[in-house]
Amino acid sequence: MKRLMLKTLAAAVAISAFGVAFAQEKTIKFTTQNPKGHPLVMGMEKFAEIVQAKSGGKIKVNLFPGGVLGGDAPVVSALQGGTIEMASMNSGILASQVKDFEVYDFPFMFASSKEADAVVDGPFGKKMHAKLEPKGLVGLTYWELGFRQITNSKRAINKVEDAEGLKLRVIPNAINVDWVKALGANPTPLAFPEVYAALEQKAIDGQENPLTVIAANKFFEVQKYATLTNHQYNPQSVLISKKFWDTLSADDKKIISDAAVESTAYQRQQARAQAGTALDTVKKGGMQVNELAPAELAKFREKMKPVVDKHGAAIAETVKELQAELAKARQ
Repeated sequence: MKRLMLKTLAAAVAISAFGVAFAQEKTIKFTTQNPKGHPLVMGMEKFAEIVQAKSGGKIKVNLFPGGVLGGDAPVVSALQGGTIEMASMNSGILASQVKDFEVYDFPFMFASSKEADAVVDGPFGKKMHAKLEPKGLVGLTYWELGFRQITNSKRAINKVEDAEGLKLRVIPNAINVDWVKALGANPTPLAFPEVYAALEQKAIDGQENPLTVIAANKFFEVQKYATLTNHQYNPQSVLISKKFWDTLSADDKKIISDAAVESTAYQRQQARAQAGTALDTVKKGGMQVNELAPAELAKFREKMKPVVDKHGAAIAETVKELQAELAKARQ
């Protein structure tokens, strides 16, 4: 009888231990707008691999690239509600939650990736992400989308005047609408998953994105001209739902935080390596690519300056902090 009781007790303990282990298992849905093969998705794959190894398989990361879970706005809502656990998106999009994030979309703010790394990895970038927590979002790290270029199906843009009248898709926020208007073009805010079809159907004439995005999404199939303007640099915020984050143990939080940081160097390396090959890809796809002469690029900057001044006035302290960090990075 005693032996039977001991066996029963041992079985109960084993079942209880299994139950605890099972309860601790976590599944993360991680989404982004770009398709498999894009540097952002490669970063997600690296992140998932690191989490798998560090957690011993206890935390599983399921990837949802290509905007299959919806555009950025509904994804932000889903993160806040806890129905999606993680996402990577342009940091500037988060201006809908915290206005200070508009600073990441200011035209011609960053001159190089090295400069951007110094700013987002330093106190400024961390402070910005901290502002998201009251909105139900936790910023883990910044990845890179890159410098944005303008494409269209109408004509080559060799001077500012060539942009006039073009119907250009923009990320749906005020600063992007305003800088397109400043060029004399017609801004069309549109969620990213809708862009290819809108270009194909000629509902819009063009769009603006980094070359890696243009290549990965095969915009060269529906666009003839690309102009290398480098008018914006996009850091990508890697976000986790605060609602989900608050359910994690300290150990699990450390695993996820460490994996996010460790995957960052790899993701940026892939983004920068692919930028050059993406240029070849779009050319082979039939796009005519041109660079602006320095004098013309200066005119683009001049046209956009009032937009920066207008939006900067509302977040003056944040702009001042960013400019101070940029000054340090340029020393």
